[in-house]
Amino acid sequence: MSQKNHKAGYIAIVGRPNVGKSTLLNHMVGQKVSITSRKPQTTRHNILGIKTFQQTQLVFVDTPGVHLSYDKAINRAMNKSASSALNDVDVVIFVVDKTQWTEEDDRVLQQLQRLTTPIVVAVNKLDQIDNKNKLLPYVQKIASKLPQAEIIPVSALQGQNLDRLEQLLVDLLPEGEHFYPDDQVTDKSIRFMSAEIIREKITRQAGSELPYQVAVEIENFHEDADLITIEALILVERDGQKRIIIGEKGSKLKSIGSQARADIELLVSKKVMLKLWVKVKAGWSDSERALKSLGIFDQ
Repeated sequence: MSQKNHKAGYIAIVGRPNVGKSTLLNHMVGQKVSITSRKPQTTRHNILGIKTFQQTQLVFVDTPGVHLSYDKAINRAMNKSASSALNDVDVVIFVVDKTQWTEEDDRVLQQLQRLTTPIVVAVNKLDQIDNKNKLLPYVQKIASKLPQAEIIPVSALQGQNLDRLEQLLVDLLPEGEHFYPDDQVTDKSIRFMSAEIIREKITRQAGSELPYQVAVEIENFHEDADLITIEALILVERDGQKRIIIGEKGSKLKSIGSQARADIELLVSKKVMLKLWVKVKAGWSDSERALKSLGIFDQ
């Protein structure tokens, strides 16, 4: 096949925290490549999700939610990561939450208004809008803010209108050869994905009790023919947070480990031995050095 028959491009998924960016990525790719939870700021890195079909390759870049807080190094790092994704992409998906527009949406809007890149606004959580009559004025409001953008209501969770969104993206992509092998779905290693899965389980099980100052560091990762052994350190900032994660007689940590191991085994299609420890490291979320060692602050 000649190069002109192929289409490929990078698509940044941006928006404020907790609007469903990672859920959208996972459903567009067709499998889980980015962790999700109801807690804002779950995504900390730019995650690539790759979908290849026929002669087309969509390379999605899931980003941390853009928020107004700059009080800690981790907040600055995540905002910088999200902003950097807008450079050198072919299309931008701006995800907004049903009919609720906030100051953080305005912050994203300010960045998008300077772009010449094609923009698609995905009005997410369509399934949660009881009164669809509210949708049209909201879409018109967005259109007045971004007149050059295509706007499409979707439900990332329920898969509504994602086929229309995909076709729109394909139409906007440039012609060119694929960037990745056709069977590759992410650029992240199994080691990285394992740490993210562990953090997802912590966030889901203890998210309401913990702030976002939880990190997971893989200290040992060893793969044999039929077994992967993983030793992971869970970092928190205070003794009280450590007690929450461990739980009574270690019950919560055991549950976190059990759920994480099951998901990692699905990912790698082999048995996993997972060992977890919890360590207090005061101030790590406001230390650029600590964030760099965790791969969160890499600029």
